[in-house]
Amino acid sequence: MNIILILVDSLNKEALRIYNPETVCRTPNLDALASKSVVFDNHFIASLPCMPARREIFAGRKEFMWRPWGPLEVFDPRLPREVEKAGYNTAIVTDHYHYWEETANGYIQAFMSSEFIRGHESDFQTLRSKDPGPKWVEKMCEFRSPDHMRQYYENVKDFKGEEDFFPAKTFSAAADWLDKYADRGPFFLQVENFDVHEPFHVPEPYASMYTDSGSADEFNIWPPYQMYDDLDAFMAQTTPEELAFLKSQYLGKTTMVDTWLGHFMTRLDALDLWDDTLVIFTTDHGHDLGQRGVFGKQYPHYDSHANIPMIVWDPRNRGTDRRASALTQTVDIFATVIEAAGATPPPENRHSKSIFPILDGAASAPRDTILYGTFGQGVCITDGEWTLFKSPVEGEPLFAYSTMITQPLIVDNPVDGRVGAMPPPPVGQDYYDPTIPYPQWKLPINIDPRTRENFLFNRKADPGQTENLWDREPARRDQMLSMLRACLDEEGYPAEQLKRLGLADTETHAGHG
Repeated sequence: MNIILILVDSLNKEALRIYNPETVCRTPNLDALASKSVVFDNHFIASLPCMPARREIFAGRKEFMWRPWGPLEVFDPRLPREVEKAGYNTAIVTDHYHYWEETANGYIQAFMSSEFIRGHESDFQTLRSKDPGPKWVEKMCEFRSPDHMRQYYENVKDFKGEEDFFPAKTFSAAADWLDKYADRGPFFLQVENFDVHEPFHVPEPYASMYTDSGSADEFNIWPPYQMYDDLDAFMAQTTPEELAFLKSQYLGKTTMVDTWLGHFMTRLDALDLWDDTLVIFTTDHGHDLGQRGVFGKQYPHYDSHANIPMIVWDPRNRGTDRRASALTQTVDIFATVIEAAGATPPPENRHSKSIFPILDGAASAPRDTILYGTFGQGVCITDGEWTLFKSPVEGEPLFAYSTMITQPLIVDNPVDGRVGAMPPPPVGQDYYDPTIPYPQWKLPINIDPRTRENFLFNRKADPGQTENLWDREPARRDQMLSMLRACLDEEGYPAEQLKRLGLADTETHAGHG
């Protein structure tokens, strides 16, 4: 069976009709895929943001308790190589520019073939000029680095129409790969489109598809969110009209992605591949668009960006309008692809669980709770009905653990610098993780937590997660805290994280499976 993994970055369930029938956003190709596939209603993030999520997919290992964004570790399995051992050809087609940054080495090298579409976001594709650019670029520079904004403009300034934009190039290149290689034997093809990621820069007809007023010259299409002060300053001066326009551009970009996904799906039709190809469509995370005064995918991880879309076409389990309510998360893609290829799972796979029991209609699901979060922030847990966010307490240190020392990319308001900063000297080296046959460096990290407030929500009674029940439901809170401790004990963590999260005195909940 062939395997195709399609990742569309930053895609919200709220934008898709299969999850939100009231949305105005049109995605006919995703609707068509969903109509014959299994739609997962409780699929979640695990480690955020972009590259931590991809380490889960490539290596089957959650990292948010141990380290921030970085390269694959020497001990990590590489998903494409594991699949290749089973006799598969492997390839990636992507415009996800983080793959060719220093802070994300080791991911793409495992594929047998690769094709890159350059120029998204602040990719160093072209030499940046000192030209301030047109008004829409100047508008983005108000709250973000002018160097990054002008780099993006330099990369795209010669685009004429939608065929020049990244979804068109990425999905067309993936379709061409099928033309060239699909008949050479079983294959694993990973197709990654960095859109719907910001900047929310789209051509016509998409730019005006969901709005009849405003323009990027007038409204910011790349609001800040990593740096707290910048986010606060933007929110203090923005207007409902600007927020509505920004959302319209996000929805327009979603429809543009769907259009070119349809082009790729048409090639599957033409090559008669559906009968022998597993197709997994998902995202790495959603993207908040001003709800609760925030943007992006930062902690606390509300369902608005943490409960993410996943659609799976399995030719062995066909049906129409099938929904899966079982809990799954990003890290489970690793074990699922391994099983689909008939490959041998790595012996130390402690975090990833195949979704095939769900696809096969098994009575019991692989998970009864899931754990997720961002390094240096709080930790989140849900059992499907209740969700708890446990934030760090004051005065406790934070350390990152890795077999290597690299220039850090800390993407959540670090106290001690950002990209390109020299890391602090390590304070130790030892076998901190018993599942790893190598010593790790212990590196002190300073990050401002986004909040120290704790949260408890009932997802069924309060799907918007607007009513914090932390103080009003003490019995449920304590039960969820116990389940959180049990999940941590099962999945592993550095010893000091218990004190940092205020969980050192929490007992394991006996009912946790």
